[in-house]
Amino acid sequence: MAIQRERPFVPVRVHVSDGATCEVRHPEMMLVTTSLVFIAHGGKNGDVPESWVRCDPIHITRVDPIQG
Repeated sequence: MAIQRERPFVPVRVHVSDGATCEVRHPEMMLVTTSLVFIAHGGKNGDVPESWVRCDPIHITRVDPIQG
């Protein structure tokens, strides 16, 4: 996903086919491989994430910029 390489980075909301969403507020919160996308969530102000969401890229339906 090219969104990680954009400079300056623009935070995004990732929508998946089951209706769930995940926010990516820093490029290091997302790891993209050829078969899976991992998105970290939880943790505040640079802390270690509380958990990861794992998703097959085929289930990502939309990626929107987060305003503000």
